[in-house]
Amino acid sequence: MSTPFYAPDFAAPVSSPWNSDQDETLRCVHIRQETADVKTFVLAASGPRNFRYLPGQFITLELEIGGTKINRCYTLSSTPTRPDLVSITVKRVPGGTVSNWLHDNVRVGMELGAMGPSGEFSCFKTPAKSYLFLSGGSGVTPLMSMARALHDLGSDADVVFVHCARTPADVLFAEELTLMARNMPHFRIALVCEQHTPGSNYAGHLGRLDAARLAHIAPDFMQRDVYTCGPAPFMAAVRGLLTTAGFDMPRYREESFSFETLVADAAHAPDNQETAKETTEINYKIDLQKMGKSFTCPSDQTVLQASVAAGFRLPSSCSGGACGTCKTKKISGTVEMKHAGGIRQREIDQGWFLPCCSKPTSDIVMDR
Repeated sequence: MSTPFYAPDFAAPVSSPWNSDQDETLRCVHIRQETADVKTFVLAASGPRNFRYLPGQFITLELEIGGTKINRCYTLSSTPTRPDLVSITVKRVPGGTVSNWLHDNVRVGMELGAMGPSGEFSCFKTPAKSYLFLSGGSGVTPLMSMARALHDLGSDADVVFVHCARTPADVLFAEELTLMARNMPHFRIALVCEQHTPGSNYAGHLGRLDAARLAHIAPDFMQRDVYTCGPAPFMAAVRGLLTTAGFDMPRYREESFSFETLVADAAHAPDNQETAKETTEINYKIDLQKMGKSFTCPSDQTVLQASVAAGFRLPSSCSGGACGTCKTKKISGTVEMKHAGGIRQREIDQGWFLPCCSKPTSDIVMDR
């Protein structure tokens, strides 16, 4: 049985801008099976809405799974040049709580809570003459958003888009990227697969991306602005390759999230407070005012790491200061915070901070 065709009310007035600190209810209107383990969920607002965001930004889903509230950030694979809908493209991760729930449970018509767009990873923030997009696996999504926007705007941008995957069967958006390359005179696509898929007609590069292969695909890569997204090993390899080549790294930008592991950085925190004391002599008291609880945080740990070690589960997602999920009002105390765009200066001025990327410099009282 087919689902009803979704059409927005084009005559209705649109609502206010979509802000990063604004809650939204999104309704799933379509689901596409991209590969065996990747789905795209197409989402609409509950009322008239033109979604405005920077290509490459992400949203934070607010879900309840098994009676537990969980937040996860997903990059928008859609483009703001098609403003009536947004989409996220999600890879099923073995053992991943949220990705498996989305794949197994979300149906057309379901509603999902979300917080508006955030993130600094966008070629539209710092336009350049030429770009090199490097993606690994599902890390293609923010770069796809940028490419779709450039295509829809009729841009004459010089783009080399290199997408790496395990096999040809795992390549995402191959047909659409090929269409973009036909429509845009200075847009080139190159696929790199680690191994062949038996029976496929794949004729792209085989193996892993290395300096020689990159120089063959984009001989002028040293003159391009580079945008990279993918798994951590892929990102590290790209950084190493470019650094060795003498690339001007201020022109290198990357985005990498591991949202399936809550508090990823906390996994590397000391197992107990005694270990922490061996590395620092300063321990600060963190009070959770509403919960009536407290814990100790060494000065060389983030507040989030220490909370996990103490058995407290604070809301979190990216663990890198990018998404803003853990944003908390600080009633008193001071911290050293190194964020990645997940909080705005006006919020900092009002006393908010991100526990995931903040180390205490005094005792702290939190509004939790």
